[in-house]
Amino acid sequence: MLDREGFRPNVGIILLNANNEVWWGKRVREHSWQFPQGGIKYGETPEQAMYRELEEEIGLRQEHVKIVGRTRDWLRYEVPDHFIKREVRGHYRGQKQIWFLLRMVARDNDVNLRLTDHPEFDAWRWHNYWVPLDVVIEFKRDVYQRALQELSRFLTWPSGGQGERRHSSRYLRQPHASRSQGQPGNQQSKPAANPSSKAVVVASKAIADASSSAKLVLARDKE
Repeated sequence: MLDREGFRPNVGIILLNANNEVWWGKRVREHSWQFPQGGIKYGETPEQAMYRELEEEIGLRQEHVKIVGRTRDWLRYEVPDHFIKREVRGHYRGQKQIWFLLRMVARDNDVNLRLTDHPEFDAWRWHNYWVPLDVVIEFKRDVYQRALQELSRFLTWPSGGQGERRHSSRYLRQPHASRSQGQPGNQQSKPAANPSSKAVVVASKAIADASSSAKLVLARDKE
């Protein structure tokens, strides 16, 4: 089912845990990671398609999650020709997606990657909300960035989280540089940190490192 411009309706899912970390899945037999997503079938609403894909891809049902928010409009990406089947080239251009932000209210062991005969993922982990876009296939990166940025407004961040969120947003766009921090002029204008503030910084970094090294969960073989 394509629209007039050649885009297939689709849903994307960003699943959160209690720490605002996101569910991050490794595609079967590949080294790429992504969020769950899938097409909207004829007669389905985006919400109905989202719940179906959630169960098919990671084994969670409607009672396992709560909807936190969704994107206001479709986000589109084009698929390069060499990824498109010959019979639909010239008609199919890519995907248009409604993205949902969900809060998981189930347990980690309720996730089941082997619910169907054709699983999408063979491993998963919890990751910091601002996922590393360099591990997402290139033509999807812009949509991932826009979805994460738009849906971040629904999150409640810890004290000081607004500044941290802006910093993370810059990291998404420019992972190797910061526009306003780390410049000699800015550093000279800051007052020297006292020992207690340095301790807070060290502790915060330790917490962040622990969060980013979240467990990797491998799919169990079917019995």
